Amino acid sequence: MKTVTVQSGVLTDTIWPNASIVRDAILVLGGSLLIALSAQLVIPLPFSPVPITGQTFAVLLLAALLGSKRGLATIVTYLALGLFGLPVFAGGAAGIARLVGPTAGYLMGYLPAAFVVGSLSERGWDRRLWSTALTMIVGNAIIYLTGALWLQAFVGPGGVLETGVLPFIPGDLLKIALATLILPLTWRFVGPRRARGSA
Repeated sequence: MKTVTVQSGVLTDTIWPNASIVRDAILVLGGSLLIALSAQLVIPLPFSPVPITGQTFAVLLLAALLGSKRGLATIVTYLALGLFGLPVFAGGAAGIARLVGPTAGYLMGYLPAAFVVGSLSERGWDRRLWSTALTMIVGNAIIYLTGALWLQAFVGPGGVLETGVLPFIPGDLLKIALATLILPLTWRFVGPRRARGSA
């Protein structure tokens, strides 16, 4: 059988190896819609303008699955959908207000986080437990950093940890653990199938 050569080492290219513009467009648009769906899983915090959502998990997992370029394109598409008025942000919000309000730093942080996580996954960091966990931690740290730096303009430097970082750590640790299980286990399942298909 013909062996398909894959340029990047991400799961999506292994599972769906027939590269095309149509395939990538489907992946990017589908990923942006999944992020939008995860944004509707909202737990408001009475002491913070930043709610708990499923977005971070979706962003980082998709970046690992799609790689750096498509991961970044997915975030750009998601943000563009919200900017153009579609209710894709947390709680069904839309418009420029979310991109200049208290949560804007977290939304903007998805861009570098997706690129970095995607780049690490292209280098095989999503295939082992320890490196997957480290990849997800790095991605979360980028989002925390950009989010907190922006948020301090609204809550002050003294309150940024209490309102924009610390409340989210337990949930993000759970998300990291989940991704750490999903990605390497999927690689273990897909790897033998790919080997048989290339034989």
